[in-house]
Amino acid sequence: MPLTIYNTLTHQKELFVPINSQHVGMYVCGPTVYDKAHVGNVRPIIIFDVLYRLLKQLYSSVVYVRNITDIDDKINIRAMKNNESISTLTSRTIVDFHADIDALNALRPSIEPRATAHIQQMINIIQILIDRGHAYEAENHVLFSVPSMLNYGILSRHNQDKIITGARVEVAPYKKNASDFVLWKPSFGNLSGWDSPWGYGRPGWHIECSAMSQKYLGITFDIHGGGQDLIFPHHENEIAQNFCAYDQNPANYWIHNGYVMIDGEKMSKSLGNFSTVRDLLYHVPGEVIRLAMLSSHYRHPLDWTTECLNQARIAMNRFYLALRIVVEIPVNENYSAQIPHNVMEALKDDLNTPLAVTYLHELITKLNNTTDYKEKVKLKSSVLAVGNMLGILQQNTRDWFCQIPEIGSAISDDVINDLIKRRLDARKMKKFTEADFIRKELSDKGIILEDYINTTTWRRRI
Repeated sequence: MPLTIYNTLTHQKELFVPINSQHVGMYVCGPTVYDKAHVGNVRPIIIFDVLYRLLKQLYSSVVYVRNITDIDDKINIRAMKNNESISTLTSRTIVDFHADIDALNALRPSIEPRATAHIQQMINIIQILIDRGHAYEAENHVLFSVPSMLNYGILSRHNQDKIITGARVEVAPYKKNASDFVLWKPSFGNLSGWDSPWGYGRPGWHIECSAMSQKYLGITFDIHGGGQDLIFPHHENEIAQNFCAYDQNPANYWIHNGYVMIDGEKMSKSLGNFSTVRDLLYHVPGEVIRLAMLSSHYRHPLDWTTECLNQARIAMNRFYLALRIVVEIPVNENYSAQIPHNVMEALKDDLNTPLAVTYLHELITKLNNTTDYKEKVKLKSSVLAVGNMLGILQQNTRDWFCQIPEIGSAISDDVINDLIKRRLDARKMKKFTEADFIRKELSDKGIILEDYINTTTWRRRI
């Protein structure tokens, strides 16, 4: 099966055909660095990391660009609140961001440009838009004229006549049309700014990504990605800027992941219903967070619950336990490229990570059940290859079981009962090494087992 992806621009799954048959260019909107990343922020990081890994398996050259927005009004407000410079705030937040996503096993992109290093490119595009009649100056601002683009709304399906004033659209008296958006705005006092033909100021948000994607990937490239919340207005406005400056859509394929939900609402800082990745990492390994994200299809909303994380932890324990039992078994040479066919087919079908995880469970079951040495080598190699593709199983098995076992202060009853069931199954199959390991694992977590003829009971150590 060739790679197919859901294109937000056409609202359908499409065969992926890159502009260059052996080279893929992908741009994904990265963080605005004023605070630590929350779980909703990192879902696109993980999703597009898996896509990046898949593309590298399929094509000889992949350039992955993920920007850092280090100039923004939210940054200005936070820096003033903290009584610190903007550069101090952004530098510290970037370090925190990298530490968090490293813990989630996210590969670094090929290029990670910062907005502040690309001001001249932004100025150049703005001038083109002015010269072509798609932008205008007003009260020290430069604004994009939305009515000047006849097909504005092609990505989000927003009709110009039905755009609700004030709904993610800034209302200002200097605008000719309420839906016009800022390309350049003035800076005063301690605000960061740069000299421009329109005075000392700073760029609007949308022009930043247009400039950075163009510099590193060209006027038109293959894939542009991000969260669903970026479809409008951010990505819609990127398209508008590119169309009106160069008569081309910046990307052929637009990919968006669904929201992370808490109690039926989108997780966001504005609602205060978020957990930072840093806080979660005190209680659960990064690979558990990653697997929880991959257990739901990327285009669907993801309900973020303690149970969601506990199920991911149970699965990760199962994977690592199987690998620990065969720790002395070697792997095939170049195993990382030997990904099972069914896993590759699942991922090539619009990045179906839940199905790929299901196939990984099947591989683990086969590895647990086989007694054939050569089959163990093959299956262990396949398990690790899938792990590399999904960005999990990257730790030493001994190190894994030394980590904090559960979210909260104690291992849950459901996890205990699951481990006991697996131990009983192992004993029935005369896998006594595995059974003994599970008993020790529970003992290390304060759980005492008492075996009887037909059952096993347990209690917590006081």
